[in-house]
Amino acid sequence: MITRRQALARALSRVFLAAAALLAPLAAEPAGAADKLKVAATFSILGDLVKNVGRERVEVTTLVGPNSDAHVYSPTPADTKRLADARIVFVNGLGFEGWMTRLVKASGTKAVMVVATKGVKPRKMEAGDEHDHDHGGADPHAWQAIGNAKIYVANIRDALVTADPEGRAAYEANAAAYLAKLDTLDREVRDLIAKIPPDRRRIITSHDAFGYFKAAYGLDFIAPQGVSTEAEVSAKDLAKIITQIKRQKIPAVFIENITDPRLVKRIAEETGAKIGGTLYSDALTDASGTAPTYIDMVRHNIRALGDALIS
Repeated sequence: MITRRQALARALSRVFLAAAALLAPLAAEPAGAADKLKVAATFSILGDLVKNVGRERVEVTTLVGPNSDAHVYSPTPADTKRLADARIVFVNGLGFEGWMTRLVKASGTKAVMVVATKGVKPRKMEAGDEHDHDHGGADPHAWQAIGNAKIYVANIRDALVTADPEGRAAYEANAAAYLAKLDTLDREVRDLIAKIPPDRRRIITSHDAFGYFKAAYGLDFIAPQGVSTEAEVSAKDLAKIITQIKRQKIPAVFIENITDPRLVKRIAEETGAKIGGTLYSDALTDASGTAPTYIDMVRHNIRALGDALIS
Protein backbone atom coordinates (compact mmCIF):
# COMPACT_ATOMS: atom_id res chain seq x y z
CA MET A 1 0.00 0.00 0.00
CA ILE A 2 1.31 3.45 -0.89
CA THR A 3 1.69 5.68 2.10
CA ARG A 4 0.70 9.33 2.12
CA ARG A 5 4.39 10.33 2.17
CA GLN A 6 5.17 8.14 -0.88
CA ALA A 7 2.23 9.60 -2.81
CA LEU A 8 3.43 13.12 -2.06
CA ALA A 9 6.96 12.23 -3.19
CA ARG A 10 5.64 10.79 -6.46
CA ALA A 11 3.55 13.90 -7.09
CA LEU A 12 6.55 16.16 -6.53
CA SER A 13 8.64 13.96 -8.83
CA ARG A 14 6.09 14.37 -11.62
CA VAL A 15 6.15 18.15 -11.15
CA PHE A 16 9.95 18.23 -11.37
CA LEU A 17 9.96 16.03 -14.50
CA ALA A 18 7.40 18.26 -16.18
CA ALA A 19 9.42 21.36 -15.36
CA ALA A 20 12.57 19.72 -16.69
CA ALA A 21 10.79 18.86 -19.93
CA LEU A 22 9.75 22.48 -20.37
CA LEU A 23 13.26 23.81 -19.67
CA ALA A 24 15.15 21.28 -21.80
CA PRO A 25 14.57 23.06 -25.15
CA LEU A 26 15.80 26.30 -23.62
CA ALA A 27 18.96 24.63 -22.34
CA ALA A 28 19.62 23.17 -25.80
CA GLU A 29 19.59 26.63 -27.41
CA PRO A 30 22.65 28.92 -27.43
CA ALA A 31 22.96 30.77 -24.14
CA GLY A 32 22.81 34.08 -25.99
CA ALA A 33 25.07 36.99 -26.73
CA ALA A 34 27.13 36.37 -23.58
CA ASP A 35 28.48 33.12 -25.06
CA LYS A 36 29.11 34.45 -28.57
CA LEU A 37 32.57 35.29 -29.83
CA LYS A 38 32.89 39.07 -29.60
CA VAL A 39 34.59 40.60 -32.61
CA ALA A 40 34.95 44.09 -34.03
CA ALA A 41 35.29 45.27 -37.63
CA THR A 42 36.51 48.69 -38.62
CA PHE A 43 33.87 49.58 -41.24
CA SER A 44 30.49 48.45 -42.49
CA ILE A 45 31.57 46.45 -45.56
CA LEU A 46 34.09 44.43 -43.58
CA GLY A 47 31.56 43.97 -40.79
CA ASP A 48 29.08 42.45 -43.23
CA LEU A 49 31.64 39.93 -44.48
CA VAL A 50 32.43 38.93 -40.89
CA LYS A 51 28.73 38.48 -40.11
CA ASN A 52 28.28 36.18 -43.11
CA VAL A 53 31.09 33.90 -41.97
CA GLY A 54 30.43 34.03 -38.24
CA ARG A 55 26.64 34.12 -38.31
CA GLU A 56 25.07 32.90 -35.05
CA ARG A 57 28.38 32.15 -33.32
CA VAL A 58 29.69 35.72 -33.32
CA GLU A 59 28.64 39.11 -32.03
CA VAL A 60 29.94 41.75 -34.46
CA THR A 61 30.36 45.42 -33.66
CA THR A 62 31.32 47.87 -36.40
CA LEU A 63 33.25 51.06 -35.67
CA VAL A 64 32.48 53.11 -38.81
CA GLY A 65 28.82 52.59 -39.53
CA PRO A 66 26.58 52.79 -42.62
CA ASN A 67 26.96 55.80 -44.95
CA SER A 68 30.03 56.94 -42.99
CA ASP A 69 33.49 57.72 -44.33
CA ALA A 70 36.33 55.74 -42.78
CA HIS A 71 38.90 58.05 -44.41
CA VAL A 72 37.97 60.96 -42.14
CA TYR A 73 36.57 59.03 -39.17
CA SER A 74 37.28 60.24 -35.63
CA PRO A 75 37.06 57.43 -33.05
CA THR A 76 34.78 57.94 -30.06
CA PRO A 77 35.23 56.92 -26.40
CA ALA A 78 32.69 54.15 -27.05
CA ASP A 79 35.05 52.69 -29.67
CA THR A 80 37.75 52.13 -27.06
CA LYS A 81 35.34 49.95 -25.06
CA ARG A 82 34.29 48.06 -28.21
CA LEU A 83 37.93 47.16 -28.87
CA ALA A 84 38.62 46.36 -25.22
CA ASP A 85 35.70 43.90 -25.19
CA ALA A 86 36.59 42.18 -28.49
CA ARG A 87 38.58 38.99 -28.85
CA ILE A 88 39.29 39.67 -32.54
CA VAL A 89 39.51 42.98 -34.37
CA PHE A 90 39.25 42.81 -38.16
CA VAL A 91 40.90 45.66 -40.07
CA ASN A 92 41.16 46.27 -43.80
CA GLY A 93 44.81 47.28 -43.76
CA LEU A 94 46.66 48.87 -46.69
CA GLY A 95 46.60 52.16 -44.79
CA PHE A 96 42.80 52.46 -44.89
CA GLU A 97 42.32 53.03 -41.16
CA GLY A 98 44.91 55.71 -40.44
CA TRP A 99 43.34 56.31 -37.01
CA MET A 100 43.47 52.68 -35.88
CA THR A 101 46.91 52.61 -34.24
CA ARG A 102 45.98 55.41 -31.86
CA LEU A 103 42.65 53.78 -31.06
CA VAL A 104 44.21 50.40 -30.28
CA LYS A 105 46.71 52.03 -27.94
CA ALA A 106 44.00 54.05 -26.18
CA SER A 107 41.76 51.00 -25.72
CA GLY A 108 44.42 48.72 -24.24
CA THR A 109 42.74 45.85 -26.08
CA LYS A 110 44.24 42.37 -25.96
CA ALA A 111 42.31 41.31 -29.04
CA VAL A 112 43.96 39.55 -31.95
CA MET A 113 44.33 41.97 -34.86
CA VAL A 114 43.46 40.37 -38.22
CA VAL A 115 44.28 42.14 -41.49
CA ALA A 116 41.55 41.10 -43.92
CA THR A 117 43.62 42.03 -47.00
CA LYS A 118 46.42 39.56 -46.20
CA GLY A 119 47.21 37.85 -49.50
CA VAL A 120 45.68 40.56 -51.69
CA LYS A 121 47.95 41.95 -54.39
CA PRO A 122 47.89 45.70 -53.65
CA ARG A 123 47.14 48.15 -56.40
CA LYS A 124 50.03 50.60 -56.31
CA MET A 125 49.42 54.29 -56.72
CA GLU A 126 51.57 56.30 -59.08
CA ALA A 127 54.63 57.87 -57.51
CA GLY A 128 54.07 61.45 -56.45
CA ASP A 129 50.29 61.20 -56.40
CA GLU A 130 49.36 64.12 -54.18
CA HIS A 131 46.13 62.41 -53.18
CA ASP A 132 47.89 59.38 -51.70
CA HIS A 133 48.02 60.72 -48.13
CA ASP A 134 48.49 58.03 -45.46
CA HIS A 135 47.88 55.00 -47.64
CA GLY A 136 51.60 54.32 -48.11
CA GLY A 137 51.44 54.08 -51.90
CA ALA A 138 48.75 51.38 -51.92
CA ASP A 139 45.08 51.64 -52.86
CA PRO A 140 43.15 50.23 -49.86
CA HIS A 141 39.80 49.66 -51.65
CA ALA A 142 40.57 46.02 -52.45
CA TRP A 143 37.01 44.81 -51.73
CA GLN A 144 35.82 46.42 -54.98
CA ALA A 145 37.10 43.33 -56.84
CA ILE A 146 35.02 40.32 -55.87
CA GLY A 147 38.06 38.07 -56.18
CA ASN A 148 39.65 40.09 -53.38
CA ALA A 149 36.49 39.90 -51.28
CA LYS A 150 36.89 36.13 -51.44
CA ILE A 151 40.37 36.51 -49.92
CA TYR A 152 38.83 38.59 -47.12
CA VAL A 153 36.32 35.79 -46.46
CA ALA A 154 39.06 33.14 -46.26
CA ASN A 155 41.06 35.26 -43.82
CA ILE A 156 37.97 35.87 -41.68
CA ARG A 157 37.13 32.14 -41.65
CA ASP A 158 40.64 31.14 -40.59
CA ALA A 159 40.75 33.74 -37.81
CA LEU A 160 37.38 32.65 -36.41
CA VAL A 161 38.39 28.98 -36.49
CA THR A 162 41.60 29.78 -34.61
CA ALA A 163 39.73 31.73 -31.93
CA ASP A 164 36.81 29.29 -31.68
CA PRO A 165 37.92 25.77 -32.73
CA GLU A 166 34.58 24.25 -31.67
CA GLY A 167 32.91 26.31 -34.38
CA ARG A 168 35.18 25.10 -37.20
CA ALA A 169 32.47 23.17 -39.05
CA ALA A 170 30.04 26.09 -38.86
CA TYR A 171 32.57 28.67 -39.99
CA GLU A 172 33.78 26.54 -42.88
CA ALA A 173 30.22 25.79 -44.02
CA ASN A 174 29.21 29.46 -43.75
CA ALA A 175 32.29 30.59 -45.67
CA ALA A 176 31.75 27.99 -48.42
CA ALA A 177 28.12 29.04 -48.88
CA TYR A 178 29.05 32.72 -49.03
CA LEU A 179 31.94 32.13 -51.44
CA ALA A 180 29.48 30.39 -53.77
CA LYS A 181 27.28 33.50 -53.66
CA LEU A 182 30.30 35.65 -54.51
CA ASP A 183 31.08 33.43 -57.52
CA THR A 184 27.53 34.00 -58.76
CA LEU A 185 27.89 37.74 -58.16
CA ASP A 186 31.16 37.84 -60.11
CA ARG A 187 29.46 36.23 -63.12
CA GLU A 188 26.65 38.79 -62.92
CA VAL A 189 29.15 41.66 -63.01
CA ARG A 190 31.05 40.22 -65.97
CA ASP A 191 27.86 39.51 -67.91
CA LEU A 192 26.61 43.07 -67.45
CA ILE A 193 29.95 44.74 -68.26
CA ALA A 194 30.08 42.70 -71.46
CA LYS A 195 26.85 44.42 -72.59
CA ILE A 196 28.35 47.92 -72.30
CA PRO A 197 29.83 49.18 -75.60
CA PRO A 198 33.63 49.49 -75.24
CA ASP A 199 33.58 53.19 -76.12
CA ARG A 200 31.14 53.90 -73.26
CA ARG A 201 33.08 52.15 -70.49
CA ARG A 202 34.27 55.40 -68.87
CA ILE A 203 32.65 57.29 -66.01
CA ILE A 204 33.42 59.94 -63.40
CA THR A 205 33.17 59.22 -59.67
CA SER A 206 33.81 61.42 -56.65
CA HIS A 207 37.03 59.74 -55.44
CA ASP A 208 39.30 57.00 -56.69
CA ALA A 209 37.73 54.00 -54.94
CA PHE A 210 37.16 51.74 -57.94
CA GLY A 211 40.68 50.96 -59.13
CA TYR A 212 40.42 47.26 -58.28
CA PHE A 213 37.02 47.10 -60.00
CA LYS A 214 38.58 48.68 -63.09
CA ALA A 215 41.46 46.17 -63.10
CA ALA A 216 39.12 43.20 -62.64
CA TYR A 217 36.31 44.15 -65.02
CA GLY A 218 37.63 46.68 -67.53
CA LEU A 219 35.58 49.76 -66.71
CA ASP A 220 37.48 53.06 -66.53
CA PHE A 221 36.80 55.26 -63.51
CA ILE A 222 38.09 58.85 -63.45
CA ALA A 223 38.04 60.73 -60.14
CA PRO A 224 38.79 64.33 -59.21
CA GLN A 225 39.79 63.13 -55.73
CA GLY A 226 42.44 60.51 -55.09
CA VAL A 227 42.08 57.33 -53.05
CA SER A 228 41.21 59.36 -49.94
CA THR A 229 38.21 61.64 -49.53
CA GLU A 230 40.49 63.91 -47.48
CA ALA A 231 42.01 65.09 -50.75
CA GLU A 232 41.22 68.62 -51.89
CA VAL A 233 40.49 69.06 -55.59
CA SER A 234 42.46 71.87 -57.18
CA ALA A 235 41.00 74.15 -59.85
CA LYS A 236 43.64 72.79 -62.24
CA ASP A 237 42.58 69.17 -61.63
CA LEU A 238 38.93 70.05 -62.07
CA ALA A 239 39.55 71.91 -65.34
CA LYS A 240 41.58 68.96 -66.62
CA ILE A 241 38.79 66.49 -65.89
CA ILE A 242 36.14 68.72 -67.47
CA THR A 243 38.25 68.96 -70.62
CA GLN A 244 38.74 65.18 -70.63
CA ILE A 245 35.01 64.52 -70.29
CA LYS A 246 34.24 66.76 -73.23
CA ARG A 247 37.03 65.37 -75.40
CA GLN A 248 36.28 61.70 -74.69
CA LYS A 249 32.51 62.20 -74.53
CA ILE A 250 32.30 60.45 -71.15
CA PRO A 251 28.59 59.68 -70.81
CA ALA A 252 27.92 59.72 -67.06
CA VAL A 253 29.08 60.93 -63.66
CA PHE A 254 28.19 59.25 -60.38
CA ILE A 255 27.79 60.49 -56.82
CA GLU A 256 29.04 58.38 -53.89
CA ASN A 257 27.13 57.94 -50.66
CA ILE A 258 30.11 59.06 -48.53
CA THR A 259 31.06 62.23 -50.40
CA ASP A 260 29.71 65.73 -50.93
CA PRO A 261 27.62 65.56 -54.16
CA ARG A 262 28.26 69.19 -55.12
CA LEU A 263 31.53 68.47 -56.91
CA VAL A 264 30.03 65.83 -59.20
CA LYS A 265 26.96 67.97 -59.84
CA ARG A 266 29.18 70.87 -60.89
CA ILE A 267 31.07 68.62 -63.31
CA ALA A 268 27.80 67.38 -64.78
CA GLU A 269 26.52 70.94 -65.25
CA GLU A 270 29.69 72.10 -67.01
CA THR A 271 30.06 69.10 -69.30
CA GLY A 272 26.54 67.95 -70.07
CA ALA A 273 27.29 64.44 -68.78
CA LYS A 274 24.30 62.97 -67.03
CA ILE A 275 24.31 62.03 -63.36
CA GLY A 276 23.95 58.27 -63.35
CA GLY A 277 22.93 58.01 -59.72
CA THR A 278 24.71 56.93 -56.56
CA LEU A 279 27.50 54.38 -56.28
CA TYR A 280 28.52 52.79 -53.00
CA SER A 281 32.26 52.63 -52.53
CA ASP A 282 33.48 52.67 -48.91
CA ALA A 283 30.29 52.14 -46.91
CA LEU A 284 27.01 50.26 -46.99
CA THR A 285 23.64 51.83 -46.36
CA ASP A 286 21.55 51.10 -43.29
CA ALA A 287 18.87 48.39 -43.46
CA SER A 288 16.37 50.75 -45.07
CA GLY A 289 18.72 51.65 -47.95
CA THR A 290 19.48 49.92 -51.23
CA ALA A 291 22.86 48.51 -50.23
CA PRO A 292 22.70 47.09 -46.69
CA THR A 293 25.06 44.20 -47.53
CA TYR A 294 28.17 43.75 -49.66
CA ILE A 295 26.29 41.70 -52.26
CA ASP A 296 23.50 44.28 -52.39
CA MET A 297 26.12 47.01 -52.82
CA VAL A 298 27.80 45.36 -55.80
CA ARG A 299 24.47 44.54 -57.44
CA HIS A 300 23.23 48.11 -56.98
CA ASN A 301 26.45 49.51 -58.47
CA ILE A 302 26.48 47.35 -61.57
CA ARG A 303 22.79 47.97 -62.25
CA ALA A 304 23.33 51.72 -61.92
CA LEU A 305 26.30 51.48 -64.30
CA GLY A 306 24.33 49.42 -66.77
CA ASP A 307 21.37 51.81 -66.75
CA ALA A 308 23.67 54.75 -67.47
CA LEU A 309 26.05 53.19 -69.99
CA ILE A 310 24.17 50.61 -72.02
CA SER A 311 22.71 52.49 -74.96
